[in-house]
Amino acid sequence: MDYTTLKLETRTRELPEQEALTSLYEALQRLPDPRRAQGKRYSLAFVITMVLLAKLSGAKNLSAVTDWARHQKEVLHRSFGVSHSRMPCQNTYRSVLTCIDAQCLDEILADFFGRWEAQSRCGNEPSRLQTPQGQADHRHLAIDGKTIRATTDEPFPVHQLSCYEVTTGRVLWHRNVQQKQNEISALAPLLTTATVKGRILSADAMHTQRDFCARVTRLGGDYLLVAKDNQPSLHEDIADLFEDAKPDQRRWQRAKSWDKGHGRLEHREIVCSPDLNEWFAKTWEGIEQVFRLERTVTTLKTGVVHHEIVYGLSSLRLQEASASKILALARAH
Repeated sequence: MDYTTLKLETRTRELPEQEALTSLYEALQRLPDPRRAQGKRYSLAFVITMVLLAKLSGAKNLSAVTDWARHQKEVLHRSFGVSHSRMPCQNTYRSVLTCIDAQCLDEILADFFGRWEAQSRCGNEPSRLQTPQGQADHRHLAIDGKTIRATTDEPFPVHQLSCYEVTTGRVLWHRNVQQKQNEISALAPLLTTATVKGRILSADAMHTQRDFCARVTRLGGDYLLVAKDNQPSLHEDIADLFEDAKPDQRRWQRAKSWDKGHGRLEHREIVCSPDLNEWFAKTWEGIEQVFRLERTVTTLKTGVVHHEIVYGLSSLRLQEASASKILALARAH
């Protein structure tokens, strides 16, 4: 099976309905089109495919998408069989992106690229994805929120909450945080068995909440969170443990890493301990260890050194997630 972004001709009329779609263009045919038939010149799948291809080619905004499609007009006409001599204008892209079902688009793209990965890695043996390594590649999910500026004339910029697989880079979903909402309330309905069970969820300090830990644990997942000033008691208790107590060499674990790149030298050192599990058990469900992560970043050109200490907690037991594993997860997030 060859996966491509271009339109594929139908091979045979006897293809079973359950056969996986092998073209991104064909996969996007499943996206509902809310537009009226009157005045509709281009199919929804074609417009979205143009946006995706242009983005993959480096286009950063809709003006660049429009220019790219016009420059590639002849190739695109041959590949997609477009009957119109002109390519879509910028307003067409804008109106389509405004009206489509973003959740449905996310699901189609996640399914397509998931099958693409399976085919590229496993060929005709998709069961290889069920190996321990295959499952591990899809286990770590990172949840992060970003404010998207300079993309709208509205008085309030769009704040988007996203969830992606760290190893594969595949975005599973994203949501706009509405007014009178925050990331915590926007995330709550998205934590379901389908997205949490068997996964490791990492998030920034905003989501270090008792309800979040309880929900993830009860849904069969694990969490990796940092403790900051929004949870002062939690932060203080973890800091006191590592600053005042003498480490129990039999129970505590340490790990270090060095990375050099982008003109920086980065040193990370983590210490993990299960000594506060009983102390936090009643308030932080599922907790199995706490950690102290120290980062030292040196800018090689200027010699400027930035030092930071971060405290956190996780539901992963030390027996299954050693200090080096926790360090890798924190860095991957």
